[in-house]
Formats: sequence, C-alpha cells, structure tokens
Amino acid sequence: MIAQAIKSPYHPILAHIIPIRRCNLSCAYCNEYDRVSNPVPTAEMLHRIELLAALGTAMITFSGGEPLLHTDLDDLIQAVRRQGIIATIITNGYLLAPERIKRLNRAGLDHLQISIDNVLPDDVSKKSLKVLDQKLQWLAEFAEFDVSINSVLGGGMRSPEDARTIAHRAAELGFETTLGIIHDHSGQLQPLGHKERTVYEQIRQETKSGFWAFSYDNLFHNNLALGLPNDWHCRAGSRYLYVCEDGLVHYCSQQRGYPAIPLERYKLEDIEREYWTQKPCAPYCTISCVHRVAMIDLVREKPREALASFYPPAAPDAPAKLSFGVKVLSSLFLPPVNGGAQSVVVKAMAGVAKRLLGIN
Repeated sequence: MIAQAIKSPYHPILAHIIPIRRCNLSCAYCNEYDRVSNPVPTAEMLHRIELLAALGTAMITFSGGEPLLHTDLDDLIQAVRRQGIIATIITNGYLLAPERIKRLNRAGLDHLQISIDNVLPDDVSKKSLKVLDQKLQWLAEFAEFDVSINSVLGGGMRSPEDARTIAHRAAELGFETTLGIIHDHSGQLQPLGHKERTVYEQIRQETKSGFWAFSYDNLFHNNLALGLPNDWHCRAGSRYLYVCEDGLVHYCSQQRGYPAIPLERYKLEDIEREYWTQKPCAPYCTISCVHRVAMIDLVREKPREALASFYPPAAPDAPAKLSFGVKVLSSLFLPPVNGGAQSVVVKAMAGVAKRLLGIN
C-alpha cells in the first residue's frame, strides 16, 4: 500500500465507507450514528466498492454507526479482498463472539480497531473495558487479523487514568495500542488538561510504538496534547475519502457536506483538485486517519524533511535520531546528502528493491 501510494499521488490511499448509520450504543460525544437507519442495500455497497477500486483505492475501512449490524458485512469484506484492497473495520466490539470472529477470518478481514473509552461504563460512554474485556480475550484467541485498541483522552471522560489501564491491557493481549484525543462535533481539538497531559506522557513512555505510531506522535499528537496547531497539508477528498450511507464523498466524518459529490461522479479531476485544496479546519484537526495518510505524502514529497519531523533531534543542531532500520531504508531509497555518491552495492540493492515494489 505504501509503495503504491509513494509511486502516484492521485489515487485514494484510504476510504471510510458507511454500510449502516445505526448504532447499538449512544455515546454522548459521538455524532456519527442514529438509532433508526436501515442498512445500505448490499447491491449498492458492492457497487460502491467497485467504484472505489476503479479509483485505485488501496484500503477500505467499514465504519458507522456500527458496521457489524450490517447482515452482509462478510460479503462486503470478501468483495474488497477480491479487488486486492486491504479490508478493515472500526467497531465498538459489542457484537463480537467466537463464531463472529471466525466468520471475519473466513471473509479475509485484514484489521479491526476498537476504541475503548473507560474502565467502567458511565453516562458518557458504554464502551468500557469491563464490558469488552471478554471480547478482547476472544479476539486474542481466535482472530487471524490484526487488532488495534484505541484508548482516548478528553471529551469529558471522568478518569483520564483509564486510558493508561486500557493501553496496558491491550499490550498484555498482544494488540497494537493507539491513543486518541476526542474532538468536538466539527473534528476540532479540545485541549487536554494538566492531568490528561500527564497520562498522555505516561502512555507514550510505557507502551512500545511502531514506526508510524511513533512518527505520528512527533508530527501531530504532541502538539494536539498541548492544544497547539499543526502545520500540515490535509489531503481529505483525495488521498482520504469518506463515503456516507447516501454514497456521497465528504472530506471526513466531521466535515460532512464538503464536497458532497456522489461517488459515481467522483473522478480523477476531483482527486487532483482536493489534493491541493487547503482545508481551514486542518490546524486543529484530530482525525488521525487523515493525518496518517498525509504522512505518506510527506515522505513522498520531502523524504528527508519527513524523517527529521518523525525523528526530531535531541538538540536544534543535532542530526535526526533515526533507528537502524530507517537508516538502511534511507540509504536505499533516498539520494545521498549534499550530492554525494551511493556505493555500487547500495545502488544495486536500491534498484532491486524499487523493481520489486514497482517504484520508478
């Protein structure tokens, strides 16, 4: 997916598609659900998957509402995989059981994400560790797909320390852990208080992060935790698409109504236009999916500057603190610093790697 994204900028990397707006929960901070909507007809969903494939989409995430409420979700996942596209879902986890997890295995699901808001349910959210821990154990035992658990801070959660407990439990079960900062109803930042920032720093220090999670924290999350704006170019409507239950393409879940063009009429010129469009909501945006997509284009356009942002130096004039693996990849794929020459061996290895990945 990353190789394809770096090769060409004018196709979606990730599309969120809504098979049903209805949800079985009613979290107080959420504006992405209702209690009455019917599922989008399966034939229409299959058609939308074909349209996204025609645009060159690399990954499709089913969200909602609660996507597991769609009775034909397994068929939709299979349709995504037949197109050679990565298939993921975002779920509240309530409907998971051993047989349901095995059905997701058979459908070919690649990744599942659950956000857990607190340890004990309250009037803000019922997505609690107490309720979901058995579901997590079943996922650890039966899931053949990757699982990530997102703990959250902000948004009126009563006990910020719960995020730390949730992150530790996810790590115990062998799941990837992420941390989200809850936004308002336009996707904008609600700054963390002192207690919440303390918990945020503790989670960062105590949990292991992969390359993209570590880089994301340095590029976006650190500022957001302090209530500061981020200087970045949002590619929503281009590299990231949000397709609502009515089949309209929007920037994201929190900016529904822009550009609101039917997916059937969404063309290359729309993708190119939105690739360059400046979004006024970007500086204080907390939508991590859009951030992560933009990180790939930052690597594509300005690789050395991107690495310096992902791995900031310990001192202003010091070099970026790159990991060994990143140093190796940099020597293979990036031009030498200050016009120096690559060795014959490195040049040959880079040529082989690029051919394998289909990168010119």
